[in-house]
Amino acid sequence: MPNEKFQNQYRISSARAQWWNYGWNAAYFITICTANREHYFGEIVNGNMQLSEIGEIANVLWNEIKNHAKNIELDAFCIMPNHVHGILILTNDENVPNRVETRHALSLQRFYRNHGLG
Repeated sequence: MPNEKFQNQYRISSARAQWWNYGWNAAYFITICTANREHYFGEIVNGNMQLSEIGEIANVLWNEIKNHAKNIELDAFCIMPNHVHGILILTNDENVPNRVETRHALSLQRFYRNHGLG
């Protein structure tokens, strides 16, 4: 049931290992999907990903993560037509678990309005 929430969060109950603290320092492979798997980020043309305007924004925002979050490094990432794959590395020198939470993305309409794009 894709529209159901687990513990009021946008993920399914089986997506996380119960024995793991996701605030621990580690490398995490993440996938972020678009609503209804719509091709918002662009299309694959002749084997190459052609980013749409929204895909370009996703690219910029991925690279901005390190400017808005402490104790994080960005590794490889890939934008596909309807999802993004990426590796986030949590690094906390104080050996205190990082605060990790699942959030709903800022709506594109509000993003465009706040940045004078529409």
